[in-house]
Amino acid sequence: MKKVVVGVDVGNSTTEAVMAYIDCKNNPIFLRSALSPTTGTKGTTENIAGISMAIESLLKGERDIKIDKLLLNDAAPTIADFAMETITETIITDSAIIGHNPDTPGGEGLGVGQTIRMGELLEYEKKYIIVIKGDIGFEKAAKWINEQIEKGHIITGAIVQNDEGTLISNRLKTPIPIVDEVRYIEEVPLHMPGAVEVALPGYSVDLLSNPYGIATVFDLNAEETMYCNGIAKALIGNRSAVVIKTPSSEIDSRVIPAGHIELIGERYSKSVSIDSGSKKIMSALEGIKKLTDIRGEAGTNIGGMLENVKIKMAKSCNMLKEDISLSDIFATDSYTSVIIKGGLANEVAMENGVAIAAMVHVDRNFMSKVACALERKLNIPVEICGAEGRMALKGVLTTPGTEAPIIMVDIGAGSTDAAYMNSNGEVKVVHLAGAGNLISMLIQSELGLNSFEEAEIVKKYPLAKIDNLYRLHYENGDVIFFEIPLHPKYFGRVVAVKNSNNLFIIESKESMEKIKTIRRNAKRKVITENISRALNRIDLEMDKRKRVILVGGSVLDFELANILTEEMDKLKIVIGKGNIRGCEGPRNAVATGLIYYYCERNYGKR
Repeated sequence: MKKVVVGVDVGNSTTEAVMAYIDCKNNPIFLRSALSPTTGTKGTTENIAGISMAIESLLKGERDIKIDKLLLNDAAPTIADFAMETITETIITDSAIIGHNPDTPGGEGLGVGQTIRMGELLEYEKKYIIVIKGDIGFEKAAKWINEQIEKGHIITGAIVQNDEGTLISNRLKTPIPIVDEVRYIEEVPLHMPGAVEVALPGYSVDLLSNPYGIATVFDLNAEETMYCNGIAKALIGNRSAVVIKTPSSEIDSRVIPAGHIELIGERYSKSVSIDSGSKKIMSALEGIKKLTDIRGEAGTNIGGMLENVKIKMAKSCNMLKEDISLSDIFATDSYTSVIIKGGLANEVAMENGVAIAAMVHVDRNFMSKVACALERKLNIPVEICGAEGRMALKGVLTTPGTEAPIIMVDIGAGSTDAAYMNSNGEVKVVHLAGAGNLISMLIQSELGLNSFEEAEIVKKYPLAKIDNLYRLHYENGDVIFFEIPLHPKYFGRVVAVKNSNNLFIIESKESMEKIKTIRRNAKRKVITENISRALNRIDLEMDKRKRVILVGGSVLDFELANILTEEMDKLKIVIGKGNIRGCEGPRNAVATGLIYYYCERNYGKR
């Protein structure tokens, strides 16, 4: 009678399983594979529900199959998390600028003059920028401006509270630049020199995003021009902008104290300031020979995240928080869209930040509890096999074209694991913080997206622009046509394309090219750096580093493997996606390795 065995790999976010029977020659014949979401923290009894779902999926429609043995990986509990700490901020005092991207600015060009409220008495030969409050309709505003110009008054621009810039502009006999959607219009300084600039569609303001352009408009001296750099920075990339010069106006770009991280080693510790940037943080980390814990400063985003990781692990493993130590940290420089303090229209500036991922890996093994609970629930004998890294390598070696020595890199959601096997079968494993979720956070932060889920979509799928309701062109230049028109909501929008029937609108005003660049750079910053760290920690000679194989759910990303191939080729490293058993792609490495390990140990077969 054929013996049926199931290998189960409990990962941080996904539980993978594979079923095989042992033939008369004691070789495994694989039947089918399945996956389900991991329930709870990896390596704890919370995983039982996820394991049960995976097994149910394997047995779906197979009434006559009886599982003789369930094999589990020897998984240690791992929790990873991430956070962003903003380290610069832009502050406006005395409400000196307005710079944003309203959907309907009016006119185009540059207008310079004195700010004045609509309805006030104008003087001849003076240039004016009209400030129009929300209780004034567009028809009334346009009529009043036309009348004043006909009388000989010089009106060079307008600042409007309502979303009516185009409506006013279309009714003017003499076009002027108009910035609308200015929420706090009552705080616009009046009777002060100002400038309004509106760029053509597809362009951004030119003069007011240049400190020397601002100096030209307001006739500033060299010292005053130095203070304009913060103004120019805040207006870069905007289609419309207003700058108003007041006697006490000031825009300051400053560094925010973001606290310290303490890296604790066996022999000594290092404290590094977060606002010093990611390079100094990572350099300090590499200087610690054996890391024993990491602590963050209370009251900071990073400090809170590090503390929360320990609390989660303590709760999952029924341990004291004081007994939990962080095992790795990963930092990378980024930037984030932040509302400027003191702005009038929710203006934003791209501020510098440091993104940090951390993980805790507990060596204590809880899988025996999981095994006992599974045996009781499923009435199937459960066996815990070898260490996870070794099992993964056994599975990886079923990829056509591979042999030891080899390095496997498993890119998950929260962490990156690497394992090396030499020709003698000796294995070395490292666990690193930073993986798929950190990439999504960088994308969300740098694009200013509303949700992490939207960033996940941007990360996973190629982009396209809807030229018209019958045509879509992809980021790589491919074009597809539709027989039935798309919904009007897609017109002119950038979308992520899962397939032609699943288009996700990206709620960002950035161009498709900019979104693509941010997405690819985020993947490079996290994964390329972590693979380099893994190779250094494994500490191999370069001639043994030549074969690297990628596995894990994140490797299913449509472009990641190609990005890594380009980057690693510079180091003369052959890298590519695994194809477990020649059919599973980069998934199922550990589960497959468990089956082979079982056959090897019990029957002397690979």
